[in-house]
Amino acid sequence: MEWKGRRGSSNVEDRRGMGGKTLVGGGIGGIVMLLIVMFLGGDPSDMLSNLTASPGNTEYVETEQDKELAEFVSVVLADTEDVWTEVFEKEGMEYREPILVLYSGSVQSACGMAGSAVGPFYCPADEKLYIDLGFYDELQTQFKAPGDFAMAYVIAHEVGHHVQKLLGISDEMARIRSQVSEEEYNKYSVRLELQADYLAGVWAHHAQGMGVLEEGDLDEALNAASAVGDDTIQKRARGYVVPESFTHGTSKQRKSWFYRGFEAGNLEEGDTFGAGNL
Repeated sequence: MEWKGRRGSSNVEDRRGMGGKTLVGGGIGGIVMLLIVMFLGGDPSDMLSNLTASPGNTEYVETEQDKELAEFVSVVLADTEDVWTEVFEKEGMEYREPILVLYSGSVQSACGMAGSAVGPFYCPADEKLYIDLGFYDELQTQFKAPGDFAMAYVIAHEVGHHVQKLLGISDEMARIRSQVSEEEYNKYSVRLELQADYLAGVWAHHAQGMGVLEEGDLDEALNAASAVGDDTIQKRARGYVVPESFTHGTSKQRKSWFYRGFEAGNLEEGDTFGAGNL
């Protein structure tokens, strides 16, 4: 992705080195479950309520890679601002820009305390995206999804959750959550996440129109979407999959909906809730 020398967003809040606490309780198994539940936009409040926080070492020294990643993230966020402002205007609506919080180790959000092990997430209660830049290394090594546009997809997905918040979808999901069983809600959660993938694809469509995509960028995003499918994550963590516990969709579904958004470039064709076949 061509990003160097381009405008960065002013909506970046840097809290690196300010965490003050680390999550304890649950061990590796708890971290894996948090990844499954929260990775790329899950609601952190439920599982975090079962964990405790303790003082931790918050010393942070920015590396050259971190500095470059912070600049990259800022440029991608700026691009999402431009794209969604234009898309909303065409629909007769106003886009409210979210804040992106950079943190290291752990962070306090309006959805609760979160550690870096949960991955990037969006908190609808404060309309902020949270990301530990160390996730970039995890994306390349643990998830086997290298490339700057893979990281751009992650950011665009979280911004997709913000778009859902502005459209009232997140509030409707909160209402549904109080009325159905956990297993039934998981089905709604999958559709919510796949829609965020679709919205990430809509952003990528417009980014291509801006002429900032390079050869191989689309493949990087599709690879990342596949790498974070519930089936792929569960199989890596457990050795088997439990479909009824899926909350984000399979690798095939996530790739499919991202690509649909990339091809369509609009809001109209992203109704995952009304889709008969995901």
